[in-house]
Amino acid sequence: MEPSDEIAIGRASRGDRDAFRILVERHAKAVFRVAYRMTADQSDAEDMVQETFLRAWKEIARFDGRASFQTWLHRICANRSLDLIRARRRMRDARRYADPESNDWLEQVPTVSPTPERLAQSSQISARLQPAMAELSEMERAAFVLRHFEGMRTEEIAQALGVAPGAAKHSVFRAVQKLRRALEPVMTAK
Repeated sequence: MEPSDEIAIGRASRGDRDAFRILVERHAKAVFRVAYRMTADQSDAEDMVQETFLRAWKEIARFDGRASFQTWLHRICANRSLDLIRARRRMRDARRYADPESNDWLEQVPTVSPTPERLAQSSQISARLQPAMAELSEMERAAFVLRHFEGMRTEEIAQALGVAPGAAKHSVFRAVQKLRRALEPVMTAK
C-alpha cells in the first residue's frame, strides 16, 4: 500500500527519491492537464510537467502544508506556464514587429475529423476560442483554466496563483465574460 501524500512528502523532504516518485506518479496527470490547457501545446505541457516536478523536488522541504500538495503543484505549474507564455508572446511580438505580414497564428488553429456537422461546429468554435484564450491576460487565462478545467475553488485558485481570493474571482469573471463575447456569434447561430 502506497503512503499518503503527507507521509510521502515527509519522506521526500528528507531526500527519499522513491517517495517523491510516488508523488509524481500520483499528481502528474493533473499537472499535465493544467499545463496543457494553459500552453495549448502537448510538448510544452510535457516540459512544464518536468519543470514543475523538478522545482517541487528542489523546494519540497519548503512545502508548509497551508495548501494541499496538489494546489502547491498547480501554483508551480501555473507560474512556469505563465513564464513560458510571456516569453513566447515576447518572441512572437518581436517577430511580428520584424515581419508584420507573418501568419504564425494560423498554425495555432486546431483541426478535427469527426462528422462533417461536428467538424463545422468545432472549427467555428475553435476558430474563435483559441484566439479568445490568447487574448486573455495571463492571470485571466490561468484562473479560468484552474476554475473551469480543473474545478478548483476560488480560494484554491488564489493560493495557486498567489493572489487574493477577490482577485482570483475577478480574473475568472473577466475571462468568462471575454470568452462569452468571443463565442456569442457561434452559439447564437445554432
